[in-house]
Amino acid sequence: MPQKTLAEGSRAGAAAIEHGGVASPKRWWILAVVAVAQLMVVLDATIVNIALPSAQTDLGFSDGNRQWIVTAYALAFASLLLLGGRIADLFGRKPAFLVGVVGFAAASALGGAANGFTMLVVARALQGAFGALLAPAALSLLNTTFTDARERARAFSVYGAIAGAGGAVGLLLGGVLTDALDWRWTLYVNVAIAVVAFAGGWILLGNHRDAANAKLDVPGTVLVAAGLFSLVYGFSNAETHSWGSPLTWGFLIAGGLLLAAFAWWQTRAAHPLLPLRILLDRDRAASFLAVLITGAGMFGVFLFLTYYLQLNLGFSPTKTGVAFLPMVGALMVTAQVGTTVLVPRLGPKAVIPLGFAVATAGMAWLTGIGLGSHYLSAVLPQLIVIGVGLGLVMPPAMQLATGGVAAEDAGVASATVNAMQQVGGSIGTALLNTLAASAATDYLSGRDATSKLVRAQATIESYTTAFWWSAGFFVAGAVLAFVLYRRGVPQQDAEAAPVVHM
Repeated sequence: MPQKTLAEGSRAGAAAIEHGGVASPKRWWILAVVAVAQLMVVLDATIVNIALPSAQTDLGFSDGNRQWIVTAYALAFASLLLLGGRIADLFGRKPAFLVGVVGFAAASALGGAANGFTMLVVARALQGAFGALLAPAALSLLNTTFTDARERARAFSVYGAIAGAGGAVGLLLGGVLTDALDWRWTLYVNVAIAVVAFAGGWILLGNHRDAANAKLDVPGTVLVAAGLFSLVYGFSNAETHSWGSPLTWGFLIAGGLLLAAFAWWQTRAAHPLLPLRILLDRDRAASFLAVLITGAGMFGVFLFLTYYLQLNLGFSPTKTGVAFLPMVGALMVTAQVGTTVLVPRLGPKAVIPLGFAVATAGMAWLTGIGLGSHYLSAVLPQLIVIGVGLGLVMPPAMQLATGGVAAEDAGVASATVNAMQQVGGSIGTALLNTLAASAATDYLSGRDATSKLVRAQATIESYTTAFWWSAGFFVAGAVLAFVLYRRGVPQQDAEAAPVVHM
């Protein structure tokens, strides 16, 4: 046994040197560069939302077209993620990272300079496409750079905290930029962030093509891109049409069939885009589901609480963003504790269901808001509890979802994590919007709909309904995580722990 451990340690050390990991003094700087790039991608999921009313007034597009500013980004990002991850594996993570950063910055500059609706939508779609190349490259760089279990846990606590809290930071930054400057700066700011990320990536990153001998699975790429596009498009249409519309159920069915065909093809392809070995590990599959459910449930916090703070409590965009910061702080603290202390000692079967349970309690508590509620008593404590819960779920799940994969699969495994988060967000947005609208309609039925007080209470009813359903998502996450995760400490962490000291 000692000889086997020594051999494994030597191989791990060699891999670490090759990928610029434990043996490299640059690894924490690499984490900083990756974190900056990831923040840029995550910010854009929400930073533009606050600026939308200003952009709509400036460019003169209709309410019906407004959703496409958000949906264009989501569609391109979700549908191209697996392709982006495989490109990073095939052609190298450094070029994929750098091209992604430059392309994202250029698309952001184009959007900031938009002179009309079409130009802005095209820019947002390009942002999503380059984000689909950048995000999996960034996550896979962490996976191959940090090979020691303890350092890797710390790195993923930072990355996971950014992934979980970036939406709230986007609301804050979007509000500040819109209030202080102009809506266009919610896009221009990416150019400044990209300069830092590109310079750091150019100087610090090495390039290694782990899957250089493989080929791109073109049929698989077409099937999964079309399937994810149809799925996200179908859920997006549920917001503006109805579940009975062919544009909703037709695309959802098409998406399901295309993804089923993709799964079948992956069992027969010589060079599969998503090797099924990545999905068949129980802990990894559970982690993918945890990320999906968290993405769906988090929209109950960001979307409807933003409405409540601005429309009911009268908060400005900037003040709304500041109001979310306590949740961000709680998430970051528990992200560190969860990934570096609790999961290595107790295992994910105990920690991640606990995180979901805490988030459930926070969401259920948040349903107590009313017309006369105050932020300090009815929102702040609940946000902190939700942040604590999500910090115990998102970073550990992201770490476990990409841990233990072969180096040549790191990019596509990372892309799958991002795809789960994006699809979860799309599902959550569509379902919660529909449920909230139905709750408001039901409340108004039989009441005086012309009364301002009645209409205001109907909006509260819609918000609390969304919060209850978000709590339900988290309950489902707790049950699935408890059932699917293996008992004990993840094997890869247990084996990797002594290597760094050899």
